[in-house]
Formats: sequence, C-alpha cells, structure tokens
Amino acid sequence: VNQTDNIRALLHWYIAAGVDEAHDTESRNRFVLGSQPELITKLTNTLPPAIPPKVAAPETAQSLSAAEIAATCSTLSDLRTAIAAFDGCALKRTATNTVIGDGNESAVLMVIGEAPGAEEDRQGVPFVGPAGQLLDRMLMAIGLDRNSVYISNILPWRPPGNRSPTAEEIALCQPFVERQIALVQPQVLVLVGGISAKALLDKREGITRLRGTWREITPASMTQPIPTMATFHPAYVLRQPLAKREVWHDLLAVQTKLRDIDR
Repeated sequence: VNQTDNIRALLHWYIAAGVDEAHDTESRNRFVLGSQPELITKLTNTLPPAIPPKVAAPETAQSLSAAEIAATCSTLSDLRTAIAAFDGCALKRTATNTVIGDGNESAVLMVIGEAPGAEEDRQGVPFVGPAGQLLDRMLMAIGLDRNSVYISNILPWRPPGNRSPTAEEIALCQPFVERQIALVQPQVLVLVGGISAKALLDKREGITRLRGTWREITPASMTQPIPTMATFHPAYVLRQPLAKREVWHDLLAVQTKLRDIDR
C-alpha cells in the first residue's frame, strides 16, 4: 500500500467520522484575520477566473429548429422519429414517453387535444385515460371510432404534474402538430380544449367563446383551409357534466359537416 492510498483511506475515515473541515496546525485569531483586507485581497487574487454560465438558446431559435425539422418529414413515420429524437423542449426530459398520434392516418376527421395526461404518458398513446374513454363515447355518438379518425395533441410530452403548458412550450411544439395536420390532410378538424383551440386558431379568447362556431385553419405547406370546430375538452366535461349539452351541439355540427363532405 503506497502513501497515496493511505492518505485516501484516512480522508475517507475522516469523512465517515463527520470531519469535513481542514484545520491549521496552530491556533489563529479569526476575528483579527477578518479585519485584514489585504489578506482577503490576496486570497481573492489567487482564485481562478469565474466561468460564465452557459446561456440557454432562445425559444425562438429552438422553435425555428422544430419547424425546419418538421418540414423535412414527408411521412408520419418520419415525423414520429423526428419528434422522438428532438431534444429542444425541456418537457421531454420529465416525460416517460413521447405521445404523438393514434388512429387512421388517412382520416377525414382529425381530433387535436392539449397535452398527454398521466395515463397517456405511461402508455405513449393519446387519449387513453378517463378523458380518452369519454372521447371514444363522444365519437361513437356520431358514428365514429378510433379506426376512422386520427387523434393527436398540441404537445407530445406531458407537463410535470399535469400543469398547463407555457406559451413558449406550445409555440415550440406547434410546428410538429401542424405538420401532422398537413400529412394526414383531414377534411375536418376538431380542437378539444382551450389550449389547442387558442394555439391553432391564433386566438386569445377562451374555449367558451371559441367553441360552437365553424372556423378555418390553413397549416404550413397547405393551400386549402380546413373547416375547424372547437369544443370543450373531455376532461372538462368530466368535471362539469352540464357542459355535455354544448359538446353534443358541437358534435352534431361536426356530423352534419362530414355528411355534407360525403355528398
């Protein structure tokens, strides 16, 4: 055993014993030392220069990167791979799974929600929790199911603790969902919840004002606008059962629009 090993073992023993400070071999009057500015200056001058903290890339630059990445994807499979590999959003680091889309990739109707919940984060599939089960029943009420629609979210990652996403997080991820719309090319869009409605419609009003009226969205790389209906999120309906009446009104409008398209 060499001397270095002995010193290392001794240090480990000191730490285990609770000794975590080094002391001088002779006593010093610390009050006197504290009043000697020249000593403080001398010690300060021997310190290495401080390393400036790294400045995080601005959200606008990351959003541009997301838009550029999304634009290069010619299929939904390419887009899924690109989103899963994208590290520009901090939400990815706290999420269990990347949740992108589910259903018929050639659907006439596309439903876009807000963000994955706890169950969606665990399974990696959108709308599989209690709100998703209600969404399934809502679709069945107008003769649809997951095999006939395409379902996604404005965000592919769950915000920690199910908190509301920030405006920066929404803007950062929006190019990905807009590219999904362009690749699916639905003839009708349904936006469930205020977050997705305000983001994709570019409005400031809440969902109560936005729902129930036909609007139009023209995603990037598309020339034809898509008829769009906003309505309450199924999770909100679970908390506020009286909202079922308004949602039913919106669903009937969607059903009528789909029938008109089939003619």
